[in-house]
Amino acid sequence: MAPSRLEINFIRLLSRCESMASEKRGDAEWRLEKYVSALEEMLAALKKSTSKPVPEALTDYTRKVEFLKGLLEAEKLSSPTEKALANQFLAPGRTPTTGKERTSASKTIHLQTSARCTGEMRNELLGTTSNTGAGEAELRNRRGTALDEKQSANELDTVLQHHHNIQEKLAEEMLSLARSLKNNSLAAQNVIKQDNQTLTHSLRMADVNFEKLKTESERLEQHTKKSVNWLLWIMLIVVCFIFISMILFIRIFPRLR
Repeated sequence: MAPSRLEINFIRLLSRCESMASEKRGDAEWRLEKYVSALEEMLAALKKSTSKPVPEALTDYTRKVEFLKGLLEAEKLSSPTEKALANQFLAPGRTPTTGKERTSASKTIHLQTSARCTGEMRNELLGTTSNTGAGEAELRNRRGTALDEKQSANELDTVLQHHHNIQEKLAEEMLSLARSLKNNSLAAQNVIKQDNQTLTHSLRMADVNFEKLKTESERLEQHTKKSVNWLLWIMLIVVCFIFISMILFIRIFPRLR
């Protein structure tokens, strides 16, 4: 089903918020808070809409909005330790917001925020107070952040590649099972077709034999009737012959006195 106009606007605003969250913010921070508030209102409207997206998409949208909201609340904390702890409890979205993204933007933001909080904690522990020390620490922090982000991105790519390989393997196994099931279905269909042909032939032969049996029965009945008629006539002739013979015998040989 095609996304509604409200969902398209929500995705655009969500993508804009994720882009702003990934950048270093200054005076524009108040705009991000307003945008996240607008996202919450649009998400509530999406849940009540008649053409709302599938439950999986709604769940992912909710995770991303809650992640941005939690990210803003974590940035308001004063201590880097509290920021790092709050950042650990954030749950980024699982799927990319737009088709141009390779991985979820919220996951990238989460990695960047984790690296930034780690750098701030490192600076706090080292106690870099001088400007030169702060500059060097900031430079090291940036380098460490870039290395951490690169390592995290490589690890993320490795995990995604592993999941992709597993999905391909599962797809191949499902395809093999589907082919096997199709072959078994075709074989069973051929066997059933042959059985039906054999049964049809047997029924046809039974009908032919029944007709032949019926014909032979009629012929036998006719022969039986004919033989009974001939026997009756023969018996009548024999009886008549005996009767005439008795009369002639009585006439020829008179009774003795």
